[in-house]
Amino acid sequence: MSTVVEHSHPWIQNLVAYDPGKPIEETARELGLDPESIIKVASNENPLGPSPVAVEAMKEAASGVHIYPDGGGYRLRSAIAEKFGLDRQNIILGNGSNEIIELIGHGFLQPGDEVVVAEHAFVVYKLMATLFGAKTIEVPDPGFVHDLDAMADAITEKTKKVFIANPNNPTGTMVDEEALDRFMERVPDHVMVILDEAYYEFLHEPPNTLKYVEQGKNVVIMRTFSKIQGLAGLRIGYGITTPEIAEVLQKCRQPFNANSIAQAGALAGLMDDEHQLKTRDLNDEGLAFWQEKLREQEIDFVPSFANFLLVKVGDGDEVFRRMLQRGVIIRAMSGYKLPEWVRISMGTMEENRRCFDTLVEVLGEMS
Repeated sequence: MSTVVEHSHPWIQNLVAYDPGKPIEETARELGLDPESIIKVASNENPLGPSPVAVEAMKEAASGVHIYPDGGGYRLRSAIAEKFGLDRQNIILGNGSNEIIELIGHGFLQPGDEVVVAEHAFVVYKLMATLFGAKTIEVPDPGFVHDLDAMADAITEKTKKVFIANPNNPTGTMVDEEALDRFMERVPDHVMVILDEAYYEFLHEPPNTLKYVEQGKNVVIMRTFSKIQGLAGLRIGYGITTPEIAEVLQKCRQPFNANSIAQAGALAGLMDDEHQLKTRDLNDEGLAFWQEKLREQEIDFVPSFANFLLVKVGDGDEVFRRMLQRGVIIRAMSGYKLPEWVRISMGTMEENRRCFDTLVEVLGEMS
């Protein structure tokens, strides 16, 4: 007897769902540990938490959750646009910037289309392409850096999207503005370029990519409140694009896709430059600590421009398992075709020191 499941789209039947970082609560239950004793440095979250100003705004907004949120996100979209010298019509809100990827798929992808990505880029690009029946073309990235010339060479008549994560997750590498300019000059008119800038606030001199929107190019710049803003649990992100592309994406989103508490927290956090600078300074300190210590121990890593490090440990899954048993959650990278590597987020300096000491202990056991 046939079932409904058998009639699902053939291109998603073998799709493997996204595997997020392991939660603290689940780890505590499974291992019988005190949740307070566990540190999570797996998901590139802000160790300082959200801005205190954002927390107060969310508390105030909570009393009004019996009312539907502003479906058009007027205040938040206007504030984002003003911050970057654009118009509200250039901004689209998402349930996390991940939803922007999905909206792009709804609006612009069909079965048989092609999407170009770097080999070790964020895995959700391929997942979303597969969801819409598109084929993902993975371009090698020597040194874990996007090879934009090779990605431009990979564009064909079937190509509809190119994703560039800058800085890239999970490698922490980035391409400079000159390389981006050269690439954008080569992109044909039928191709949309999606610039994923989830970690751009951690850069001291980020490339100017807003100029591509101002020039009317077929580009969507994705940013998020999950990282430096510390609002990952709210699921709120945004896209910056031309009014014409934004209009299509607006038609594809669910009504009220950005809830009222998320909008309030994001709006307040957007204005708190002090909290963002404090977070960036802590991240700089953490990266300096980790990179110095890893060099001392002669452990290979990829120098990072983001808030995490890709570290070569031999057997990433086993190192993840052993550190988990000690109450330290990191991220194994076998799902990114990097079985010898783990990704470690920057925490507080106390968390960084504990994580490093635990890593050295585990690697000593395994050797």
